[in-house]
Amino acid sequence: MKKRTLFGTAALSASLILAACGSDDSEETSESNGSDEAGSEFNLQEEGQLTWASSGLYKPFNYEEGGELKGFDVEIGHAIAEKMGLEPNPITTPWETILQGLTGERFDAIIGSMAITNERAEQVDFSDPYYYSGGMIFVAEGNDEITSAEDLEGKKIGVVAQSTYDEAAQEYTEDIQYYNSDVVALNDLEIEGRLDAVITADVVGYEAMASGLGVKDVGEPLWIEQAAIAVNKDNPELLEAINEALAEIQEDGTYDEISTNLFDRNLLDVDLEGIEILE
Repeated sequence: MKKRTLFGTAALSASLILAACGSDDSEETSESNGSDEAGSEFNLQEEGQLTWASSGLYKPFNYEEGGELKGFDVEIGHAIAEKMGLEPNPITTPWETILQGLTGERFDAIIGSMAITNERAEQVDFSDPYYYSGGMIFVAEGNDEITSAEDLEGKKIGVVAQSTYDEAAQEYTEDIQYYNSDVVALNDLEIEGRLDAVITADVVGYEAMASGLGVKDVGEPLWIEQAAIAVNKDNPELLEAINEALAEIQEDGTYDEISTNLFDRNLLDVDLEGIEILE
């Protein structure tokens, strides 16, 4: 796998402060919907609701706190649902089976930091990207043996199964420890002898570092990926409406407000010229 550079450490190590997403667009949404039966043309699981899934284990993008789902994915989902005139209904499901849950019509969409790949695109349709991130290597603070991707050869790497990080780890080693949460994997780096490295999203690792976890990043991102919303292939009307809503929240400043409140920057404000994207 080629090493691809996009984000520097300084740009991504900003303090991550969660903020509830508010909206005053209810009147505008009602007018644009033009119907009391919002979303009836989208073949939704529940009439008038946009039900989307995430793992709920991917802080700061989607996680449970105090019995409530929070994070960037959740706030973006709420904003999109509101623009569509629908009630937001986020749920959680295991990441390993999340695609099967969508194709099995257990929910309407996946808003859970799913990266677009050619393999996934054979099963579902993807919206326009709603953020960019890089796959990054993290090790314990005191680990000076791993300074580049080449040093991962034969090492024990922790990843979430069925993720793009899983595929990356397999290029370097057969000694892979699987987790259902990237955060749990990162915590295991502090336990001597448990893991040599973890591959996960740069933002997720930097959030852990900012919270005081004793880990550090290694080198530049291994690749850049596009996180997008997944919907079933037999629901093009829903896909179109989600793309329209996503464009609206970017145009009216809602997206920038959510992203800036959480990350001190806009996760879509990236110069992609000359950058190879994970496929």
